[in-house]
Parts: sequence; C-alpha cells; structure tokens
Amino acid sequence: MNRLTRNWRRRSAYLGFGIIITMFIVAIFAPYITKYNPTQTNLKPEVRLQPPSREHLLGTDELGRDVFSRMVYGARISLTVGFVAVGIALLIGVVLGAIAGYYGGWIDMIIMRIVEVFMCLPTIFLILMILAFLGPGVIKVMVVIGLTSWTGLARLVRAEFLSLKQRDYVQAARALGASDFRIIFRHILPNALGPVYVSATLGVGGAILTESAISFLGLGVQIPTPSWGNILTSGMHYLDTAWWLMLFPGLAILITVLSYNLVGEALRDLMDPRLRGYE
Repeated sequence: MNRLTRNWRRRSAYLGFGIIITMFIVAIFAPYITKYNPTQTNLKPEVRLQPPSREHLLGTDELGRDVFSRMVYGARISLTVGFVAVGIALLIGVVLGAIAGYYGGWIDMIIMRIVEVFMCLPTIFLILMILAFLGPGVIKVMVVIGLTSWTGLARLVRAEFLSLKQRDYVQAARALGASDFRIIFRHILPNALGPVYVSATLGVGGAILTESAISFLGLGVQIPTPSWGNILTSGMHYLDTAWWLMLFPGLAILITVLSYNLVGEALRDLMDPRLRGYE
C-alpha cells in the first residue's frame, strides 16, 4: 500500500469518525436542535409540501410536518437499531463461534451446520417473513435483525479460536488447571476480538441500511414515529412535486452507512500490519 493510499484512508477514516460523532450529538440533543415536534401535523395548504426554506430547513411533508425535525429524531431510531441489532448479533455470534472453535469435533460440526443453514436463507426475505408474522415495531426490528446477522461473526470468531487455542499461553492455562470457561473468555477471547471489532463496525452500517429498507416497505418503524425509511416511503408518492422527501433521508442513509464503512476499513488496516505497509 503506497503512501498516497494510506493518507487517503487515514483522512477518510477521520471524516467517517467525525460524521458518526456528529450523528450521535444530533441524536442526543435532538430536542435542542429543532423547535418543531416531529409528529405534529399541520394540514393548512400553505404549510403542506413546502420546499426547503428559512422556516423549514428541509421543507415539509404531505401532513405539514417539518422534515428536518423528523430527520433529526429519525437519527435516534437508526442509531439505536444499528447498535442494538449488532449487540445481539455479537452476543450470539461470539458465544457460538467461541464454543465451536474451542471444543471442535461434533459440537463444531453441529454449530457450523446451523450457521450454514442460516447463511443459505435470503436474509432480507427472512426478516420480512418474520416481521409479517410478528407485526411491525422498533423493538421487533432490532431483535430480528440481530437474530439474522450473527452467522458471519460466528465463523470469524471460530476461525480465530482454531488458531489461538494452540498457543503456548493457552496450554499453560490448561496445565495450571484453569476451567474451560476461564480459558475461553479470559485468555482466548480478548485476543480474538480484533477482527470482531471491524466486523461489528461494518455491521452497524448494514443494520441501519436494513432497518431503512424494512421501514420503507412498511414493516419497520411505523408512522408517526420518524424514521429515515418511512420518510422515504412518504416521499415516494410525491417524487415529482416534493423531491426533498426522497433526497435528504436518502443522503442521510448513504452518508451514515459510508461513514461506518470508512471507519471499519481503517480499523482493519490498523489491526492487520500486512494491510498497512511500511514507509
């Protein structure tokens, strides 16, 4: 990797990290950033479907709601879904991957067959099927995304454990009488988490994108609760007359997912010396 590429990746990582921090600030201080209630409607003709202006920075929607306030509060939903879903996937993937990699044999075979079954299923269709059966809702979306996105993490952790369990410090811990639980979670797992951090960072962006797609299809976050996905749904019906309803939430999703991908790539380069190169 040449110097120009390294500099570009470093700067893009800083940019992505800065955007993520900004999103967090916006989500936390949403009530102080906008004066409008994101769910309050105003059906007066002069207020509905107004383009961006000084009064409404990102315009208004078909019910006269301020799009900027809905975008700001929608950031809370997107970030919460992303982190909770990835947290659930991490818990399942890390535990099952650690058990499969450490014990091997028939335990490994059973867990990996389960992983392969899940990986063969089209994820988005599986999520839609489950939500169609259970009904829409923010909590259900987070849980379902988490329960369907742990397979890659499990395979990653398993591979790390297969390599690390043969190291001298693990053999020494066994010789000292340490329990399997202690060896797995105290000695091996901390050394196997480097690639997991990278995968989790990329997974947050993926979960946000999935939530937006589900909400766009009407099975995710339900109106009037603001979400970038359901703002896009509203804008779909007014694409010719209210372009801002599609443009701004679409850009927000694009920029947020791209930011997490940039930070994830930077973490991968940082944790793998083979990808960093030398001066």
